[in-house]
Amino acid sequence: MGQTGSKKAIIIGAGPAGLTAAYELLDRTDIKPVVLEASDTVGGISRTVVYKGNRMDIGGHRFFSKSDRVMEWWLNLFPLQGAPARDGMPASRENLAEYAWRRGLGEREARRIPAPDPEVEDEVMLVRERLSRILFEGKLYDYPVSLSLATLRNLGMARALRVGASYARARLFPIREENSLEDFMVNRFGRELYQTFFKDYTEKVWGVPCSEIDPSWGAQRIKGLSVAKAAAHAVKSALRKEGSVEQKDVETSLIERFMYPKYGPGQLWEKVASLVEEGGGEVRRSTRVVALERRGNAVTAVVAEGTGGERERHEGDYFLSTMPVSELVEALGGGVPPEVREVAKGLAYRNFVTVGLLLRRLPLRGGSGKGPSGELTRDNWIYVQEKHLKVSRLQVFNNWSPYLVADPEKVWVGMEYICGDKDLIWSMPEEEMLRLAVSEMKEIAVLEDADVLDGVVVRMPKVYPAYFGTYGRFNVVRDYLDGFENLFLVGRNGMHRYNNQDHSMLTAMTAVDIILEGAHEKDEIWSVNVEEEYHEER
Repeated sequence: MGQTGSKKAIIIGAGPAGLTAAYELLDRTDIKPVVLEASDTVGGISRTVVYKGNRMDIGGHRFFSKSDRVMEWWLNLFPLQGAPARDGMPASRENLAEYAWRRGLGEREARRIPAPDPEVEDEVMLVRERLSRILFEGKLYDYPVSLSLATLRNLGMARALRVGASYARARLFPIREENSLEDFMVNRFGRELYQTFFKDYTEKVWGVPCSEIDPSWGAQRIKGLSVAKAAAHAVKSALRKEGSVEQKDVETSLIERFMYPKYGPGQLWEKVASLVEEGGGEVRRSTRVVALERRGNAVTAVVAEGTGGERERHEGDYFLSTMPVSELVEALGGGVPPEVREVAKGLAYRNFVTVGLLLRRLPLRGGSGKGPSGELTRDNWIYVQEKHLKVSRLQVFNNWSPYLVADPEKVWVGMEYICGDKDLIWSMPEEEMLRLAVSEMKEIAVLEDADVLDGVVVRMPKVYPAYFGTYGRFNVVRDYLDGFENLFLVGRNGMHRYNNQDHSMLTAMTAVDIILEGAHEKDEIWSVNVEEEYHEER
């Protein structure tokens, strides 16, 4: 990293976008980055929460991207594993060959590639198998839904025939104008399949009917996924080289392997924060931006507040914001056009509550689990499409990385609840929240009270920017904020867009590209996660 010069970039937020921007500025320019993070932890929603030696990945972050730029960025920080992990998942020669190819190395140089043993070294990318399933009416289905005999058997002949007929109708007579997420999904999956596997889960996540959600959420998340692509993937996967994480031609919903830091995503972002500080940048934690100062069409400074209420002013030449758009507009103070203020205030968000449960075993209803045989289910996630349960998704942390669990003989899971500010779950006392999670866990797995050893509740606000409320008029806000020539909106909340981790990083990289070019147009940033090659569904 080069020496910092007289120019300064103020970066609001130390999540993936903010820290990527800081690292890129140090690596490629002489601009000094100053990162202001409201919480006491870096990583944003990609942080790793530690509880009694057990680590939690909030929401689950698969390290996979169709962008070579992002994949190379990650691999430069943490090389791929060169020996089996604790749970016996092996390292593959394909992984190391791919790593060499990405770095442009010849055969001789490739032999010198670091191939750390995760049992010995910490800064290592594991290669993990991806398995997600849907729990529906007490039965487990592959996700994405496959056309396997098990799926047809679970559905039953009558429902399977309805699914097929409904899909055929959707292909022959699609809804001409897609005005909602429901229209979008019906056109791609048929109404029967949509109502069976997507409707209840999606409405549980967003808290409103799918008919009220803007179809652009589907366009950003699942445009490339369809029944036909899922079927074609089943054939292609049989021919794919075993163990490789090179899957650029695969819809992200369908990938079978992904990379993952040994101790979760927060480990990588803590490393990046350290590198930024070592390179001459600043990362200030517990420092919340409360006001922006401006002159004409440029931002000149921000005012930040510490935990004790003390305030400090930071002048800068460039400003990159990952803070929620609604809060950014409020921080601009007076002079904001009334319509911009109205739309920004009406933007909606969904909060995330994860209940970590430490279990003695996990015998799943309707499928495998860690029972008398001692074998743990291989699921990373289980999507809970049970309308009577409030939980949206179950994470099995052991299967993300065996090193997230302090005692490998135990099962460490996360019960994920998604809610709004006014929902009961958001303000529910911890003991009551734990009781709810345990009671719902018992409907997912065959558990006794003695099987639940410990638990913790973690709450994170504004995790999902919503595609309802005033979102349909969001361009009013975007156009106004893009009018400040030295202000760049990046990341998930910074753009009010459901970007994944790699998308957020790409928006930050693109912003730095624009700064280097001396340009002011922001359209290239907004094009990330719009082209079909970026689309994915988690």
